Amino acid sequence: MPDDLSTGNLWLFDTRTRKKQMFEPAEPDCVTMYVCGPTVYDLVHIGNARSAVVFDTLYRVLRHQYKRVDYVRNITDIDDKIIAACERSGEAPQSLTERYTAAYQADMQALGCLEPVHTPHATDYIEAMMSCIERLIQADHAYCAEGHVLFSVPSWPGYGSLSRRNPDEQLAGARIDPAPYKRDDKDFVLWKPSSDDQPGWESPWGRGRPGWHIECSAMSLELLGYPIDIHGGGSDLVFPHHENERAQSVCLHSGTHEFARFWLHNGMLTLGQEKMAKSRGNIRNVRDLLAEHTGETLRYALLSAHYRGPLAFSDKLLASSRTALFRLYETLIEDDRLPNEDTSGAGAGAVADTVWQPLLDDLNTPRAFAAMNKLGREANRNADEGRQALQATLQTSGRLLGLFSHDALQAYLHATRNLDARVLARLKERDKARALKDFARSDAIRDELIADGYEIFDMGAAPSRAIRPG
Repeated sequence: MPDDLSTGNLWLFDTRTRKKQMFEPAEPDCVTMYVCGPTVYDLVHIGNARSAVVFDTLYRVLRHQYKRVDYVRNITDIDDKIIAACERSGEAPQSLTERYTAAYQADMQALGCLEPVHTPHATDYIEAMMSCIERLIQADHAYCAEGHVLFSVPSWPGYGSLSRRNPDEQLAGARIDPAPYKRDDKDFVLWKPSSDDQPGWESPWGRGRPGWHIECSAMSLELLGYPIDIHGGGSDLVFPHHENERAQSVCLHSGTHEFARFWLHNGMLTLGQEKMAKSRGNIRNVRDLLAEHTGETLRYALLSAHYRGPLAFSDKLLASSRTALFRLYETLIEDDRLPNEDTSGAGAGAVADTVWQPLLDDLNTPRAFAAMNKLGREANRNADEGRQALQATLQTSGRLLGLFSHDALQAYLHATRNLDARVLARLKERDKARALKDFARSDAIRDELIADGYEIFDMGAAPSRAIRPG
């Protein structure tokens, strides 16, 4: 752990330098952050949601530390995948993208993600993209060929230094089509022609549409200026998307000034031994998971491993996350009353230093969760004022991580206290058996309730709780 953590400095791992470095914004008290959002042609899967939750957590940490954070997360609403989805379904592109944009935003809200400061749609920035392309052509970093405009990769010597791939790896990773109009097989598309039945815009190079990479460069430049402090996304975007985005953005600014001061990338989700991806057919949609689990359970699970590493997603992970959350809920709910909602006024706790310090260390959420669970245990061992102070600290610390919303606590309270009278009676009988160390009887009652579709949670000295999943 860096020594400077004791002074309250934030340290982040920069993908470009492969080092953990102390973060300071270019402008004091104002952070600029751009994170690649979804391509809206289908429901978002839980692997894509990890990026949104990770960078929402970073956004919360930055807001806690700085006066202003300009956070941009884009919507890609023009793309070949969208066109292909419309061809399969017969739905108009605007109708399809609006529908899946609304679904994405609803799902992210359910996961506790705050609204970014800006949520630009690519189709609103076509003119800005054309302007960027024209500048790249004028600077000899791009060229026109058969209705396409392509970025000339050999024109910038710095290409490849973000992903650190050699030329052969670059070709393999990009799944490049060796088109005859390319000067170099590594060159990538900035503008491509559209047929009459495809979305398109009139341009100096003919009717067409932008390439994927130029979209993010144009939106970032328009909304945040140049350079930006943080650029984020999933590790699958390092190459080719972020490598290409970086190349064209730097070349728009004389080829010398770095585009982003920090590049941050979250690891992938796995199911078994495989990365979760639509191309593999092993995805789990957020919408489907929300039918079975609360949004906070999913959020806790997504933050249970360090963001840079892989996360093995499983029913076991969801069950352990739910149990950990419910134990913390029980600590906060006193005499069946929800905790005070005023977390900024008198009586509100400060974020626990044991939670805050791990977050300063490259957003170490597993250690932050461990500290929160320890706070919960300490609160349960204390009484009166000592317990109340620990509860307030726990609540404020959890809120920083996007947990313990009023709606989530209220839903849990209702679900565990408004059970069928028979179920409540059986829980009391089970607690009595446990107190008498009649574990055979206790286990029999537990198995009976599980067979009836309930999950049972033992809360230490507190009464055991039952809840129906979902």
